[in-house]
Amino acid sequence: MSADGQGRSHWFDDEAGPVVRPYAMTRGRTTSAAQHRLDLIAVVVTEPQADDPEADPTLAPEHVDIVELCRETPQTVAELSAELDLPIGVVRVLVGDLVDTEFVHVNRPVPPAELPDESILRDVINGLRAL
Repeated sequence: MSADGQGRSHWFDDEAGPVVRPYAMTRGRTTSAAQHRLDLIAVVVTEPQADDPEADPTLAPEHVDIVELCRETPQTVAELSAELDLPIGVVRVLVGDLVDTEFVHVNRPVPPAELPDESILRDVINGLRAL
C-alpha cells in the first residue's frame, strides 16, 4: 500500500463508512456458549435489572445496541439481524455474550417434537363442544 492514501480507499468507502468485517465484531469467534439454543425465532428480552450496558467496558457498540433494542420491545434473533444489518451468525454470538453476562435472556420457541399431538387437541375441542 502506498503512502498517498491509495491503500485507504481499499478499506474505506466514503458513502458506506469504514469496512468492519463481521468476525472483527465477535473477536474471531463463530460460536458462544448459548448459541446452540438460539433459533431465528428465539425472542431476546433485556433483563429488567440490567445495568447500563454503555458502562460495561467489555461490551462492543453492537452489544449495547442489542440491549437497547430489546429494552424497548422484545426482538427475535432474525429481527435483530435485520435491524442492525448484521449476519445472523454474528448476532447469535453477540446475544450469547449478553446472555452470559446476564444483560438479556432468551425465550426459546417450543420444539415441534414437544408440541401436543394435533389429534389430542381435536379431541379436547370436540369434548368441550359436547359440554
